Amino acid sequence: MADDLLQLEVSGIETMVLTGIYSEETHLPQPLRVSVTVDLALPEAKFAPDTPLNQSKNYMDLKKAVTDSLPEGLHFTLVEAVAEHIIATMFAGDERVRRVEVKIVKLAISQGGEEIGIRLVRHRA
Repeated sequence: MADDLLQLEVSGIETMVLTGIYSEETHLPQPLRVSVTVDLALPEAKFAPDTPLNQSKNYMDLKKAVTDSLPEGLHFTLVEAVAEHIIATMFAGDERVRRVEVKIVKLAISQGGEEIGIRLVRHRA
């Protein structure tokens, strides 16, 4: 069916990123908790016990889009820009990626365990 898809997810990656608009935020990295969900076009055949990894996607690609692709030393004014960078990395890495969702929680402003942040979703054009 055309609506079938595979969702891969990596949740709760904590990373330090230069982000923020206030003077107290702009000189030191802030802790962020990032989750990434990717909708992947399915292969024609169903997954069998011996299906090779190239018929899916390595989960580590999602993690690396957060941990390895963010340029060190680059200041992102908004966490939305951090999410855009992660999304662009996921789209560039695999044509089968149809949709990417990034959730970012700003841990430094959380006081009672609440999750304050953004969720950005982009679809492949």
